[in-house]
Amino acid sequence: MIRQLVGRELVPPEPHFRWRGGEITRLEAFTDAVFAFAVTLLVVSLEVPRTYAELISAMKGFVAFAICFALLAQIWRRHYLFSRRYGLQTQYAITLNSILLFVVLFYVYPLKFLFTMAIGGLTGGVLAVDRRIFDIRESQVTTLVAIYSVGFSAVSAVFALLHRYAYSKRAELELNSYETVRTRSSVVHHAADVGLGVFVALVAKLVPVAIGVYSALLFFLAAPIHSVIGSIYGKRARQALERIESKPPVAASS
Repeated sequence: MIRQLVGRELVPPEPHFRWRGGEITRLEAFTDAVFAFAVTLLVVSLEVPRTYAELISAMKGFVAFAICFALLAQIWRRHYLFSRRYGLQTQYAITLNSILLFVVLFYVYPLKFLFTMAIGGLTGGVLAVDRRIFDIRESQVTTLVAIYSVGFSAVSAVFALLHRYAYSKRAELELNSYETVRTRSSVVHHAADVGLGVFVALVAKLVPVAIGVYSALLFFLAAPIHSVIGSIYGKRARQALERIESKPPVAASS
């Protein structure tokens, strides 16, 4: 089996991908602190409600907060897996990590504004924390979508570059064939997200405003795109895993 072949203990919860990152580094600690601060900025109000009306107003922002929190948690998880899988602490990796944190912090408020407005609009204002948020023109909505799309592409680009860097270090990291395929798959997945974000931004700003306000719906294309990529690389990963498992165990040297 893989555990016997690679000559190293595998760290759960990934049974077929060795984790090269061990203890939490200063870079990871700093990253966790930045993500924690970003989540804090998402909170509807930093003050404890003092009246029932203030409490209800704050509760109206729960759905938008949950969506934004889930998006940040997904980005954090991607970073966590990358750090554990590859354990890269080079200057290049640190630079890309810093860019990622900058983009996350910069886009917290646009992210919060966009989903607060969207949830408020979908619920007819029932879950609108502040109705002044609807005082926005259609042209401003398309600009907001474009801003979000650029941020989406920026985050995806950083992850694509990080995984491309890990792939270039595959010999040094001793990636086996399965790990190599998974790494290439991550590059392609994130590169596809970069293209999708750019596409949505262009549609939002180049098509007539009446149509551009619905350009955010194009992000639903991510599902079929990633399904196709996952199908292609999933097959390659299974084949690589089968080849590894079919090899006889390497005898330990005396």
